[in-house]
Amino acid sequence: MKISKKIEQSTKEGKIWWSFEYFPPRTAQGLQNLLDRIERMRALGPEFIDITWRVSFPSVWNAGGRTSELTSEMVKTCQGLLGIETCMHLTCTNMPQEKVDIALQEARQHGCRNVLALRGDPPAGKDEWEAVEGGFIHGIDLVRHIHKGHGDYFDIAVAGFPQNMLLPPEERDLEIEYLKEKVDGGVDFIFTQMFYDVNIFFDWVKAVRAAGITVPIVPGIAPIQTWNGFLKATTLAKIKIPQLYMDTLEPHKNNDEKVREIGTRLVADMCRKILDAGLGIKGLHFYTMNLEKGTKMLLEELNLVPRIETIKPLPWRQSLTPSRRQENIRPIFWANRTKSYLSRTEDWDEFPNGRFGDSRSPAYGELDGYGVSLKQTKEEALKLWGEPKSFSDIAEIFARFCEKQLRALPWSDQPASSETVVISSHLAKMNRLGFLTINSQPAVNGARSDDPRFGWGPSNGYVYQKAYLEFFVNGDLLDLLVAQIELDPNMTYYVINKQGDLRTNTHSDGPNAVTWGVFPNKEIIQPTIVEAISFMAWKDEAFELGCKWAYVYDAGSLSRKLIMMMNDFYLVNVVHNDFKDPNAIFVPFYKVGEEYATSHPQQNHVAKTNGFVN
Repeated sequence: MKISKKIEQSTKEGKIWWSFEYFPPRTAQGLQNLLDRIERMRALGPEFIDITWRVSFPSVWNAGGRTSELTSEMVKTCQGLLGIETCMHLTCTNMPQEKVDIALQEARQHGCRNVLALRGDPPAGKDEWEAVEGGFIHGIDLVRHIHKGHGDYFDIAVAGFPQNMLLPPEERDLEIEYLKEKVDGGVDFIFTQMFYDVNIFFDWVKAVRAAGITVPIVPGIAPIQTWNGFLKATTLAKIKIPQLYMDTLEPHKNNDEKVREIGTRLVADMCRKILDAGLGIKGLHFYTMNLEKGTKMLLEELNLVPRIETIKPLPWRQSLTPSRRQENIRPIFWANRTKSYLSRTEDWDEFPNGRFGDSRSPAYGELDGYGVSLKQTKEEALKLWGEPKSFSDIAEIFARFCEKQLRALPWSDQPASSETVVISSHLAKMNRLGFLTINSQPAVNGARSDDPRFGWGPSNGYVYQKAYLEFFVNGDLLDLLVAQIELDPNMTYYVINKQGDLRTNTHSDGPNAVTWGVFPNKEIIQPTIVEAISFMAWKDEAFELGCKWAYVYDAGSLSRKLIMMMNDFYLVNVVHNDFKDPNAIFVPFYKVGEEYATSHPQQNHVAKTNGFVN
């Protein structure tokens, strides 16, 4: 959605909104950490985020200078994977027209509809700004070029500078005239530079409005993080600091924690004045500096978080990329590896009945171009999972994850979900009995759509789930389990080995809906399914992740041999179709698992049969 439409909608609803700015970091590790932070800060409720444009990187990160690719990749990730509306900065600095056109085209491909058009800072090593050959000279040139090539597709923002009110009258009026020219050229809203003197901001807004500029103004708010950082930022941007700030902060300049605490109160007071000034401004744009705590403290001081989160429209996070916006059904198998699912299915070009994974598609079953990988480095993996010496050690790793004592497994990028807590004791017991679970969901019989744990979809609705389990298991234990499952007509299963041999007790080629919702004035929505085709595609990745985990350990080590034995296991998923009985799915597992444990009392049967119990 365009940001101007979000602002308009919030104004109609009388809602205060906020947004965050981030900048591309200078290292690969910094990029991963920032993306993790953006995802966490999503819980703070921003209406959108924006990503600044960098024109150079140190050689340690990018000797070739792939700035546009990194900014574009961040926009793609935030729009597509994290599902956050994103605004992309675009500058004239070192940007010939063809590079601008590439950046805009990539933004469109990723579903980004918002661009902040800037002239930019002087090129590195230059005191004065100068245009690159074949580039643009002024911000207005960039605004006009975007409209010429893309019509009204993009919302275009420009920067506004309240500090211009301190210029001599003629210069001040000329700057406002330039701003009016940009707006008349097709600008939809204005982001302001940071400021701390609220009266200067008020005077600037009044002057801008008097000049006939009517587009929304979004005040840029910079949390005060440290004394030195505060002085450096304000000096660099030539920002006037009110004497109250200096008098209150300077006595504590050697105590960063105290500076942040006091600074939070000062900036929050400024924000309240802005929101209460009757200027029609009900939104705040936070310059986070890629930091989390200062922004969170400021929102808490303003009583803007925790905010009641709008119920998510589907049980999983929707992508904002154009080709996936209408996606309303997903196989459950990739639930714990969303990025993998998106990358592997973005080119699957046939979607019968809204499902992904048609075997007739020429792209069916292909791995994404980056291959399968663990999210953890070797050092992180060793710290997380240690060095298992027996099958019992491996089972304990899985059990501890289900009990939320571990933050990740090779098959799950994120900690166990909140709904997993409902069945965590069952899952832990299953794992200790030899069923290594990698995905699950509890049965739900009509939870309200606003339920904090299970809810999704429109208000005043009810949601349902069939109990689902997915796990690895050895062949002997599997045979016992299947015999028990087939005694219960409500249970269905799929079993597959690494070679792709599939067996099942289902008699339908279609999907089995395992999540659905019933809402007023709507047809029943069935967003999560189990089906053979997608399960067969997921199988390759599931087994490969086990191998990636094994490769964390040295060749010939006991840990590697133990984990590699999972290649001889079976990947199984089981659905109990009676969603009114939440515990029924676990009954056959307990029965055969305990029988098997009795006949294999050491609980490291897999290691023993392969002759390397320590």
